[in-house]
Amino acid sequence: MRRLIPEETDPEYANFLADPQKYFLSALPSVLQTTKYMAVVDTLSTHSPDEEYLGERQQPSTWSGDADVVEAFYKFKAEITDIEKEIDRRNSDPSLKHSVSI
Repeated sequence: MRRLIPEETDPEYANFLADPQKYFLSALPSVLQTTKYMAVVDTLSTHSPDEEYLGERQQPSTWSGDADVVEAFYKFKAEITDIEKEIDRRNSDPSLKHSVSI
């Protein structure tokens, strides 16, 4: 909704009481606004088919010609894995109440 239901002290409250359905329908976004919103949400929630995550490669052989780069990558990947395990450990610890998902 684009606006809240008015409070009793609000001048709009009389319009709301007179015809709540009309007030409700007038508070809804237009079809164009809704369509734009849906398009943005869809775009932001869609994953790219060639998406890569930190510490992962679809083609690890790309760097096979440079041993230093390969070594640095696997070291980074190990660090990312350790960080992920620490996050999971903290999330499962009930004493950290702000980190535990319910």
